[in-house]
Amino acid sequence: MNPTGVILYGPPASGKDTITAALTRLAARYTPFRRLKIGAGKTDGYRIGTPEQLIRLRASRQVLYENLRYGNTYVIDVPHLTSIIDTGQVPVLHLGQIAGVTAVTRFPVAWTTVLLWCSRESTAQRAHARGSTDIDARLTVWDETLAGLRAADDVFSRRIDTDSTTPDTAAVMIHACTLSAAPAPTAATQRRLR
Repeated sequence: MNPTGVILYGPPASGKDTITAALTRLAARYTPFRRLKIGAGKTDGYRIGTPEQLIRLRASRQVLYENLRYGNTYVIDVPHLTSIIDTGQVPVLHLGQIAGVTAVTRFPVAWTTVLLWCSRESTAQRAHARGSTDIDARLTVWDETLAGLRAADDVFSRRIDTDSTTPDTAAVMIHACTLSAAPAPTAATQRRLR
């Protein structure tokens, strides 16, 4: 079987963590990709790295994508991605930038790219409910995510509205898309965003 991977793209609080958990309950092969984080703050769900480690990864061309957000650097690195794939697992990556989707999908894996979308109001409500103290910053990122989508080509295998789709249903939809030999991009994803 050819290696596969899943990219969940969406604004803050669009359900990436919740849907990843639903995927892992659905099939044990799904494995959350823990990005390397250089910086402070939340550590859960990340591998904490050092600036020196990032310099070494860059020098050896082992960085697929990196971005700055919330004052930290987040890295998708080849060694960690390869370690997941080599064990027959399906990595599930979370991204919030189209440039990241473009960079990661160059890695030779059959990628299922999923746009998870929710309203700006849902982002605010969900962020508040989980105790986020930087809701304004998260809403700014929501705005940036929408702007990025409007400027991008249609790069998604599937679009899921998390305001109206349960995490378990979303997981089933993503799993079906991943199992297909060649996920077909949806038509006119951007036109459906409001």
